[in-house]
Amino acid sequence: MDIYNSEEQQVEAIKSWWQENGKSIIAGVVIGFVGLFGWRYYNSYVQQRSEASAAAYQQVMQVLAEQHEKGFSAVSKFIADHGSDTYGDLAALQLSADAVKANKLELAAEQLRRVAEHGVDDEFKPVAGIRLARVLLAMNKPADALKALDAVTAEQYKATVAEVRGDALLASAQPEKARAAYVVALQASKNGANPVLQMKLDDLSVAGEKADTPKAK
Repeated sequence: MDIYNSEEQQVEAIKSWWQENGKSIIAGVVIGFVGLFGWRYYNSYVQQRSEASAAAYQQVMQVLAEQHEKGFSAVSKFIADHGSDTYGDLAALQLSADAVKANKLELAAEQLRRVAEHGVDDEFKPVAGIRLARVLLAMNKPADALKALDAVTAEQYKATVAEVRGDALLASAQPEKARAAYVVALQASKNGANPVLQMKLDDLSVAGEKADTPKAK
C-alpha cells in the first residue's frame, strides 16, 4: 500500500516538508554559492597580492643595488611590511648579505635570525641558520654560532653544518672536537674532495703534532 493515497495528499505532504526544511535548503544553497565565489575571490586576492609583492620586491632590490647602504632602511621597511610572505624572507637574506659587505654585522645577524626562526618558507630557514652562525663567528661569538647550528637539522646541509661547527669549536679552543667535526664534514661532503676543509684538517694535525712533540731540554 502506498504511503500516500492520492496526489493531493502527496502535494500536501510536499508542502508540509518544504515548510519545515525549505529555509535550511535555501540557506545551504546560498552558503554554497557564497563559499564558491568567496573561494574564487580569495584565490584572486592571493594572486594579486603575490604579484604586488613581487613588483615591490623588484623595486626595493633595485634601490638596494643602486644605493647600497643608503638603501638599507627601504629594504628594512619592505621586510617589516612583508613579514608574512616569501618576499620578506628573500629581502632579509639579501639585506644580510649586503650588511656583511658593509661590515654591519649586527644588522646581518638580526635579519638572518628573523628568517632562521620565523621565516615563512622552510627552505630558507637552514640557509639563514648557517649564514647566521658564520656571521656570529665573525662577531667572535662561537657559543652563539653553535646554538644557531643546532637548529639546522636538514640532511642536505649536514656537511656544511659540520664544517661551520668545526670552525666554531676551533674558535672556542676545542681543537679535538673541531677535528671530529671536520672529519664528519669531509665524510658527508657530496662534492668529493674539499681542499679548504682538508687544509683545515691538515692544519689541526700539524698543530697537534707540534703540541705532542716534547721540547728539547
